[in-house]
Amino acid sequence: MTYRWELKPESRSTASGGDFEAAIANIEGQLSATDGATIQLRAPAAGEYRLFVYAYDGRGHAAHANIPFLVEPDLVQAADALIAGETMAVAYSGFREGQHPDRGYGAANPSRAEVLEDLEILVAHDLKLIRMYDTEENTRTTLELIREHELPVKVLLGIWLRAEISNHEGCPWLNEPIPDDELLANRSLNDLQVQTGIELANEFDDIVIAVNVGNEALVDWNDHMVSLDRVIEQVRVVKAAVEQPVTVADNYEWWIRDGAPLAAEVDFIGVHTYPVWENKSIDEALDYTIDNIRRVRTALPHKPIAILEAGWATSANEFGERANQPHQAEYFEQMSAWSAETNTTVFFFEAFDEPWKGDTHNPLGAEKHWGLFFVDRTPKQVMAR
Repeated sequence: MTYRWELKPESRSTASGGDFEAAIANIEGQLSATDGATIQLRAPAAGEYRLFVYAYDGRGHAAHANIPFLVEPDLVQAADALIAGETMAVAYSGFREGQHPDRGYGAANPSRAEVLEDLEILVAHDLKLIRMYDTEENTRTTLELIREHELPVKVLLGIWLRAEISNHEGCPWLNEPIPDDELLANRSLNDLQVQTGIELANEFDDIVIAVNVGNEALVDWNDHMVSLDRVIEQVRVVKAAVEQPVTVADNYEWWIRDGAPLAAEVDFIGVHTYPVWENKSIDEALDYTIDNIRRVRTALPHKPIAILEAGWATSANEFGERANQPHQAEYFEQMSAWSAETNTTVFFFEAFDEPWKGDTHNPLGAEKHWGLFFVDRTPKQVMAR
């Protein structure tokens, strides 16, 4: 018996029957031999392939077989893909009972003592990389305290972008159009945010490890929509003015569907993934998260990925019994192990419960209860160790 093996990319032909189909060139160098009864195949790059074998008996008889196979993208990144060398990080804003950020009607900020208490709590629990969402007073206070007290904390600095497009037809909770004059004013405010973010990144370049431009400003269900061209414009402005890596944070589905032009601009891809929001059980959560990231990797294979939000609420009318402290603890531990295995920085959402979010008449709304700590700073089960 003699044999011949061939490895080819999967055909994309849609011809049928006896229609002509041009031969597809073989992929060389992946087979240990092309003429043995058994061979070894080294997986090629991510993609779809087909392996063929032909067998001959030397007396005019032959047989053949083929099998298609898929090579999924390798999710293990180089160690330098980690942000500040950290695997598990945390989203932080620090607003307590009765406090809130400025979303157009003024802010009620935590005191310096309260922010310092928060930072010391996080350091004590080995959370030394935090994500902040805007360039307002609370963020500057946090950066100043890290420097003044020489805390071992690094910051992914956020630049919040307000609505420049009225997404009242796509956002479930935006009941009427945003006035044109407000959208125009927001454009100027966004320019100011970008310039302030640049100033903070340069002033605190020993603390700010990366800069994030916009948070879920591109997904089709948000209430603060900005055009892709405009986000790219702002990313270019920031990249030209700072030394740190620059990214944009958005939902994994947006990156998969529409993210290629933006991926070409950023230094790494910032992904949000929330299995509990998509009706997954805790038993499905990790596999679902991994599948989200694998799909992003397949769509955008040439940039490092960081998960800038992933979390599990501990109480929520929206999630019923799935929202609880044991499930949060389990998801956190799963993500910790996976992030270490794949060199992927994961910002767990979030540090502390934030009662200012969501419907003020619904104390059990999901937006309020993602913290690793309660709003009074006592630890939940995941941090009580």
